[in-house]
Amino acid sequence: MRRIFFTIELIIFNTTVFPQSQTLYGPDLFRVIEEGQSGFNANLDMADRFSRDHDNAGDINGDGVTDLVVGARSDDDGAIDAGAVYILFMNQDGTVQSHQKISMLEGDFTDTLNESNYFGYGVAGIGDIDGDAVPDIAVSSISPPNNSLYILHLNTDGTVKDFIKNENIISQGLSALGDLNGDGRIDLAICNPNSNDGGVNRGAIDIVFLDSTSHIIDSNTVTISSTQGGFGDGIENGEGFGGREVAPLGDIDGDGTIEIAVGSFKADDGRGAIWILSLDPITFTVVSKSKIGENQGGFNELLPEATNNNSSNGAMFGHALCKVGDLNGDGVPDLMTGANQFNEGYAYILYLNADKSVKTFQRINNEEGGFGLELVASGQNGNGERFTRSMSFLGDLRQDGTIAVNVGGGAGGTGTLYILFFKPCNFENEEGTYFWQGGNMLFSNWTHSSQTVDGPLSFEQCVFKTFEFDAPKMTFKEEDGRCICKDSTATLAFSSEGSLSFINTCSSVYSLDIDNYSGMSGEFNLLTNYPNPFNPTTMIPFFIGLESREIQMKIFNITGQIIELLIDDIFEPGYHEIQWNGNQHPSGIYFVKITSGHKTATQKIILLK
Repeated sequence: MRRIFFTIELIIFNTTVFPQSQTLYGPDLFRVIEEGQSGFNANLDMADRFSRDHDNAGDINGDGVTDLVVGARSDDDGAIDAGAVYILFMNQDGTVQSHQKISMLEGDFTDTLNESNYFGYGVAGIGDIDGDAVPDIAVSSISPPNNSLYILHLNTDGTVKDFIKNENIISQGLSALGDLNGDGRIDLAICNPNSNDGGVNRGAIDIVFLDSTSHIIDSNTVTISSTQGGFGDGIENGEGFGGREVAPLGDIDGDGTIEIAVGSFKADDGRGAIWILSLDPITFTVVSKSKIGENQGGFNELLPEATNNNSSNGAMFGHALCKVGDLNGDGVPDLMTGANQFNEGYAYILYLNADKSVKTFQRINNEEGGFGLELVASGQNGNGERFTRSMSFLGDLRQDGTIAVNVGGGAGGTGTLYILFFKPCNFENEEGTYFWQGGNMLFSNWTHSSQTVDGPLSFEQCVFKTFEFDAPKMTFKEEDGRCICKDSTATLAFSSEGSLSFINTCSSVYSLDIDNYSGMSGEFNLLTNYPNPFNPTTMIPFFIGLESREIQMKIFNITGQIIELLIDDIFEPGYHEIQWNGNQHPSGIYFVKITSGHKTATQKIILLK
């Protein structure tokens, strides 16, 4: 009868079915790369604009760690504002091992740049174009008479082996789109938000394809603007369509089209917007589009439109953006963007629906997001930080399952690059309608006495609160957006209101101690006296107390998928061990979960072979 009652409760109270275990990404730590920090010992001048653009450059020096290309478009080597590019050879922890500068004076770059050429305004990692097993880069210089797109073929030390110069190109931003046409080479999006195609400063992007000699195939270029590429209506004068980056999202809705996200950062009186474009997989022209902006496309955020210190207007939402993968485990890729004129600069994770609208979002700034950033707000030092004026996806730099996103900012004009690390964590749903009772409150938007919610949160936003407050236990109710985070001393209690309880397995205060865990004292638990990293043949110990219990033990991978059922049997009280043969699985992060009835305990395993 009790099991039937719980099933009815779930049907009544929960419109969303939460899996028993799901993996979501949240804040871990960040690195600051600027002159004199994190191993970066370059001599930057005040107005170099280091990090105005950047990208994942691949493993250039062959040490197994991904490297970065970073533009410094106002560097003065050889001429005022001629520009420069830095190759950052990275360590796994996000610090800089060494660097190589490429300019008119360094890095064996032999072309002549003119004053205000802004070489490095746009940069992109493009893989190994010339077939020498060393990744290459694309770099734009935007100002006539030398407005060009350079393809730099690199040596393993980051110097230039040789280059190809594609002339008469204006690119204020570059993005690698992957191999769209299947020819084995990375294709590029060239952003020109000041294009007058169709009207004054409406903006445009060019999708360009390179041949085997690194030259642009002009006849294959696809221009998308208010007059070309199938876009149609929607872009007005001065909107800056194209922004600084384009984010490839793959086929979000599974209909065979290719989705890309394009910023239009001066749209809507400067508040800014993003267009999700669906492209024909053969012609790469627009077959449908949707807009995300203030109270548009599911983005229920109010963005400022006031005049900024640099005489621009509005928040500039969508100025920069990048793909980040599926951060909430719902099978739809998500997008990261920013509003770099919103106070010190706000980053946004946009969790997308399959229909290309925003399901929910998470802010990252000085006060929110759990990173503990200390950014300079506008008015404190010139124009302030302008955090998120550039973005790029770095991926699993640490090779531990985390992902890293590069974000440009920095007050004063020298330039700063932030690397934000997001870690995957399993959130265990205690099956049935329960809440965490007692314990110490770490965060709550719920006032019990008045039965009201102060600022309802989505599930993803509530998860971020557990990271921010290092909370091991979370109570959430979707219908009213209540979010309550408590410490490990809280215990489970039945919820007559339909709340759900979750365990954050990444919390540093999450305890699997037999006498303290979740009110399960003396019943059962996993023990942690096995080595981590985990040997493929290591024994997993667990304890059964008081009475015999039916136990299930499962192994989950980092995406929350069950990959193996180890045990499903009744065990007598006492100490037990079970061996998991990890030889049939790749090295990485896994979770072992032990279940009895509606109670669970989970432990992370790092498998190394």
